[in-house]
Amino acid sequence: MIIIENVAVATVDTSDTYHPDGHVVVGDDGRIVAVGAGHAGRFHRSVRRVDGTGCLVTPGLVNTHHHLYQWATRGLALDETLFGWLTTLYPIWGRLDAEIVGAAAGAGLGWLALSGCTTSMDHHYVFPRGGGDVLEAEIEAARRIGVRFHPTRGSMDLSQKDGGLPPDNVVEDTDEALAATEKAIDRWHDPSPDAMLQIAVAPCSPFSVTERLMSEAAVLARRKGVRLHTHLAETDDEEDFCRERFGCTPVEYAERLGWLGDDVWLAHGVHLDDSAIAKLGATGTGVAHCPSSNARLGAGMARVRELIDHRVPVGLGVDGAASQEVSHLGSELRQALYTARQRGGPKAMTAAEALRLGTIGGARCLGRDGDLGSLESGKLADLVMWRLDGLGHEGIDDKRAALVFGPPATVELSLVGGKPVVERGALVNADEEALTRQARRAHRRLLKT
Repeated sequence: MIIIENVAVATVDTSDTYHPDGHVVVGDDGRIVAVGAGHAGRFHRSVRRVDGTGCLVTPGLVNTHHHLYQWATRGLALDETLFGWLTTLYPIWGRLDAEIVGAAAGAGLGWLALSGCTTSMDHHYVFPRGGGDVLEAEIEAARRIGVRFHPTRGSMDLSQKDGGLPPDNVVEDTDEALAATEKAIDRWHDPSPDAMLQIAVAPCSPFSVTERLMSEAAVLARRKGVRLHTHLAETDDEEDFCRERFGCTPVEYAERLGWLGDDVWLAHGVHLDDSAIAKLGATGTGVAHCPSSNARLGAGMARVRELIDHRVPVGLGVDGAASQEVSHLGSELRQALYTARQRGGPKAMTAAEALRLGTIGGARCLGRDGDLGSLESGKLADLVMWRLDGLGHEGIDDKRAALVFGPPATVELSLVGGKPVVERGALVNADEEALTRQARRAHRRLLKT
């Protein structure tokens, strides 16, 4: 049992309950026993007591969109739009293998854990022939770091010769992609409430996937009882592509292929008109909001206030480290708030709402909000204790505001299912220097430098 006391607590429950001086009790089963104001009281069995003076406890952050392999190609195509960036990087990604992906995933997930993330998805859709089992490589990396992991088996089957964007050597045959996706679900997916590993189905995007793969992937996912994910409505170029090739908007295209529903979450959702937002809200389709990546690529600012007002499940994503080199999930709280306020003024989003996006909003996107995303008795003990009593946060009395508006905070303690993953700003289960060396070797080998 772990008792954290003398600590500010942001529960992110339905009432956004906040205790300026409170406690959290974690049971031996990895679930939360109690949350409340003041001290936890006495417990007669063996406990670890943690003094949280100067800290804030929140639910662990949930990353709803990422491409971990891209850690090996950071700092490239720095001034390109999405399509130009992809055209530059696809040939390099065609040389990926399991060793490179494992090193990149270890670095990316380690960095995410240090930034307050306790659950992350990954959207992997590049499977070069002869590259080994890249999905297994990133799954093993997640186990090593200790975070809860939702990798998606992505796919591409629409290459340049067929009018798509990716080159021929990085796409798969449609039947091959579907079979490999089903095999991944059968091998890896754990449907249990306390699962550390769940698989989703994730064809890449309208400009890299055929209509057949999109529609049959949706049928496969629903037959297997897993979730669906893809990129959608990220850029104006994508809008133009869909109108020219399919005669409709990206959301209309998704609707036509059975890709709207409460088992679907879409990456980006930047270019959505009123009708599209209403459809997402009516169907319960989620959106992974990636404000820093959208800014880095100049893709635009998502209409997050309107999405929230239409009850669309919205989570946060750092996106791939090649399109958002910071990859710090804690910092996305502030970036999301700033983006909303740039669109709608200072009342467009509060600190508490930004924290909801990064926690319970992300849990809703992944279908885990019954067990993750808020600090409530009975829920899984995935939580983060942030140190907020240093120079950078001094004077911001509301610690939720300090976390969101202030500089990136150090993770004093991070628990996943009650097990420490980060303590005093350091990884518990992995060596940061070793992860750095492995990522450096992977980068140099991939770029052949």
